Amino acid sequence: MPTGAEEPGEGAGDSNADSEQGAASHRTAPIASDEVETLVPSAEHPHATTPGATPPPPLPRVPHSMAAPSRDGELRRTFPAFPSPAPRASSSDAGPDTSPRFAETWWGNAWIAALEQGALDPKRLARGRSYAEQGHVDAITVTPGVVLAYVQGSRPRPYRVQVRLRTLDDAEWARFLDVAVERPGHIAALLDRELPHSLADCGVPLLPGPRDLDPHCSCPDRGHPCKHAAALCYQTARLLDADPFVLLLLRGRGERELLDALSRLNAARAARAAQEREPAPLPGVRATEALAARRLPPLPPPLPAPAHPEQPPAYPAAPGGPDPFALDQLATDAAARAHALLTTGRDPVGELTLWQDAVRLAAARPGSGLTAGTRALYASLASAAQRTPSELARAVAAWRQGGLEGLAVLEEPWDPPAGRFDRARPLLLAADLPAFRPWRNHLSHPRGHVQLRFGRDGLWYAYESEPGDEDWWPRGTPDLDPVGALTGLGTPNDL
Repeated sequence: MPTGAEEPGEGAGDSNADSEQGAASHRTAPIASDEVETLVPSAEHPHATTPGATPPPPLPRVPHSMAAPSRDGELRRTFPAFPSPAPRASSSDAGPDTSPRFAETWWGNAWIAALEQGALDPKRLARGRSYAEQGHVDAITVTPGVVLAYVQGSRPRPYRVQVRLRTLDDAEWARFLDVAVERPGHIAALLDRELPHSLADCGVPLLPGPRDLDPHCSCPDRGHPCKHAAALCYQTARLLDADPFVLLLLRGRGERELLDALSRLNAARAARAAQEREPAPLPGVRATEALAARRLPPLPPPLPAPAHPEQPPAYPAAPGGPDPFALDQLATDAAARAHALLTTGRDPVGELTLWQDAVRLAAARPGSGLTAGTRALYASLASAAQRTPSELARAVAAWRQGGLEGLAVLEEPWDPPAGRFDRARPLLLAADLPAFRPWRNHLSHPRGHVQLRFGRDGLWYAYESEPGDEDWWPRGTPDLDPVGALTGLGTPNDL
């Protein structure tokens, strides 16, 4: 127990009179309030003090968080500091109950009950609750068996607080997983951030008992718990309230590991159940009935096609299993092809070459930025087609501009017959544009930064490049009018 090692309001002195008497020998006698003059700087002497004036309010101190969320992973999660919790709603005539609620769910309240039933000093507990209400608890880090945070006391330096909880062994986890896959509702509840009573009462101690929480604090108070540890416990209840996977992480397993294990066990359980089921007997039909003439009822009208292909379900990662990213790409592409076949009656991929199909797959990837997943996809597709990722990126831009015909315009120059191609230059001159230089199906700006390409489909495709470079990239939207195809590439003065 501290004896003067902590400032007033800290340590065990809040509830131990003997400790207060021991600390009194190290303190000076109190000064009466009428013997003290309030001194503040005067106008003539800003650094001097004058009696009778009110001192300026101190500047607010901005707390510095000691959390390190950049180190988070599967078995380490960091949560930012909580704001003060909302007060309870009350319907009594005495007015609203202003004491905040730290938990709304039954498992969050079970955590608080374990804390309060195991506390040895109600006064320390009340001070810890007040600390939590006032936002003295910094960001909270949760790892297997440990909740860690820094709690601000009356001293400038915060205290380092840990609350330890025993992790479950492999046998207990096996029992928990077996009970979780017994009912489909258990997995659905966990995914909805709910903890069913039946899952918590499976014989495995998920929730702590009154003596299971083991607090440790760097303050000199040796109470169980001290008010800093109590404040951390109250804020931890809010974490558990929002996400029961925090409780499972405290017991030793991360969220992704648990979901993967539940997925594998659920699949194995379904496979065993299918093998154990006996095939249903086939009903017999008399030959005269089977050969009798009959009229079948008309087929029902087909259901309307969906507006767009749906996103297929995600496949969980498994050691030694297929690549989840590759499966997601194949499933997404299959859904898009099925939707096109359902709405148009034709498969747009049936007659594509390997290179054209690779460009189509890359162009179907949503978004315009090259994320890590998109770069991996481009590298894989380009390698399979014996091209470079840069060539694939240019081809994707052409595909997004005009589909298969846009890719042909990019890669296949041709000699158009006399007619529309020859009439394009006078149209450009009539629009106050300079004389474009012709080459096969290309019309190039004399400054070499804009180009029009005539497609076999009768459309004009605009391209841009840096002046003096032959680095042409598709731009804009194809148009029947060559002047219209240049719309959006710049003002007439720029062109």
